[in-house]
Amino acid sequence: MTDSRIIALSGTPCVGKSSLAEVMAQRGWNLLSLRDLAEEHGFLGEEDTHDGAAPVDIHALDEAWEQPTHGNHIVDGHLAHLLQVDAIVLLRCRPSILRQRLEARGYTPEKVRANAEWEMTAGHWSELIEFEIDLPVLEMDSSETDANALADDLETWLDKNCPFDGMENAASGALDWLAQSGD
Repeated sequence: MTDSRIIALSGTPCVGKSSLAEVMAQRGWNLLSLRDLAEEHGFLGEEDTHDGAAPVDIHALDEAWEQPTHGNHIVDGHLAHLLQVDAIVLLRCRPSILRQRLEARGYTPEKVRANAEWEMTAGHWSELIEFEIDLPVLEMDSSETDANALADDLETWLDKNCPFDGMENAASGALDWLAQSGD
């Protein structure tokens, strides 16, 4: 593993990003919250009273943010994959389980549906392809895997210098919830 890396930890809300980030912090990684970065740089919009979300001007943040040059950092946030980073960890979760997690967090039915649909249709992969992001991506299924096991897998990937066979191959081999019955 190199001495300095910035990893985006991205995924739909409630897939387990913060839990994984906390485990990585316990293992010596520095955590950066995308929301905190956006607020610090003045790119966090007003919270929507209907859905509780505060929009982030991710492109302006990416331009203004000065990436750390020393140490290992994880940027935790569902738009983190759109920042200038060294690699991307994309957490995924089976939509039926994601719905339960979103409901338990008190999300409105509309927000539960929107996030479950985003996950079902692999929205993050669509963005990675649309914006022609050419970085190593590690997709991990957090549906039934705890944060410690995910952290072990992430560290193994990092120790191997983030093996990646290109965005097209990664996307074509991505989890396909639509092909699975019952969700």
